[in-house]
Amino acid sequence: MDLKEKLVSSFLAFENKGGLDLDSNVHDIRLKAIQNFEDEGFPSKKDEEWRYTNLKPLLKHDFSLFPITNDAVGFKNIKDYLINEIESYTLIFIDGVFSSFLSDTTHDECDVCVISSALTRPKYKMVIDNYFNTIAKENNSLSDLNTAFTKEGAFINIPKNTIVPKPIQILNFSTGSEKEVMLQPRNLVVVGENSHVQIIERHQNLSKNTTLTNSVTEIFVHKRAIVDYYKIQNDTENSSLIDSTFVSQKMQSVASVHTYSFGGKMTRNNLEFYQEGEHITSNLNGISILNNKQHVDNHTLVNHKFPNCESHELYKGIYADKSTGVFNGKVIVQQAAQKTNAFQQNNNILIDNGATINAKPQLEIFADDVKCSHGCTIGQLDEDALFYMQSRGIPKNEAIALLLYAFGNDVVEKIKIPQLKSRISKLIAENLGVNLGFEL
Repeated sequence: MDLKEKLVSSFLAFENKGGLDLDSNVHDIRLKAIQNFEDEGFPSKKDEEWRYTNLKPLLKHDFSLFPITNDAVGFKNIKDYLINEIESYTLIFIDGVFSSFLSDTTHDECDVCVISSALTRPKYKMVIDNYFNTIAKENNSLSDLNTAFTKEGAFINIPKNTIVPKPIQILNFSTGSEKEVMLQPRNLVVVGENSHVQIIERHQNLSKNTTLTNSVTEIFVHKRAIVDYYKIQNDTENSSLIDSTFVSQKMQSVASVHTYSFGGKMTRNNLEFYQEGEHITSNLNGISILNNKQHVDNHTLVNHKFPNCESHELYKGIYADKSTGVFNGKVIVQQAAQKTNAFQQNNNILIDNGATINAKPQLEIFADDVKCSHGCTIGQLDEDALFYMQSRGIPKNEAIALLLYAFGNDVVEKIKIPQLKSRISKLIAENLGVNLGFEL
């Protein structure tokens, strides 16, 4: 039995284990989703959108779909992955199951809880029924797979006119309780009018066992709301992540998604923005630093539907050894979206001859009164700059690290949480393999 057949046949077992509230329309959504997945299956390299990312090696594993939760995991096992320097609300999942013991969701300003428990409360159930799987359902078999097996997902509901005083951290841990594990985390974020929230998300394998995480996040940003969403991807060499994030924005809102990819065997980021009103700003920022045979694929989409909106996209990549990067960024400007400003830039540095980058920036413009640009660069370090720094007494490794850090610094500077900016800077230094000797 291959993995697809195993997943489909296991769906009924998942239903019998409880799944989600059977009285909710989520049950019908999940049933439809598994049927869609059965029809479509896993994407292959024959699909244009997956041309440079091969899932076949992953699909050969005999993944456990219902891992046994390791109850022995405590704060000492996870503290290094929390940003303890900041006060925050925390949602922590161990092997796909919410840990109330390790989490801190005490709050007065917003609703931070778990999808399955929220469905037992009428107020939250209505919100979930109105939003769940309304933008993740289109032509995406992996999102369908996640929808079918969703259970203990993070649910964040920010009432209107609310400035959430502390960031929210969502952390998903795999403990390696079984040799090969597949996890299906789900996030639903609804941000009301005139509200502001900052969210940090991380997936982390605590063992050397093989994990495949198929994550889906839906973010709904209402009028004049502001959302800053940060993704830290620095997992083990036996971990793979397929991360699909969908953002729907209403008029005058600002939504920013920042992606930092430093570790993991294979990472695929699907990030899609849909602008549903005027005077919207969408920001997409990312940096990848890879070595060995790591693979990161960033696929982005910004769909401009209304006039007087903006999108700003900046992705940078640093690739060493035999690592592979993929960037496929698409910006669509519909005919009605006049006065659109859309800017996309992808810059890459190949440190070693064995490294590869496949870049495909795309603009599809159907309006005539717009300002749109896209660009892509692929190169190596500036030898003159490196020579100049060495002539001033800076050792070669430190000089290379400084140049590479400077290359990616404009992405780091967009981080609005100082403690997170410091953590990302340290991760960059670690992945560059050097101690820069000063606080970044």
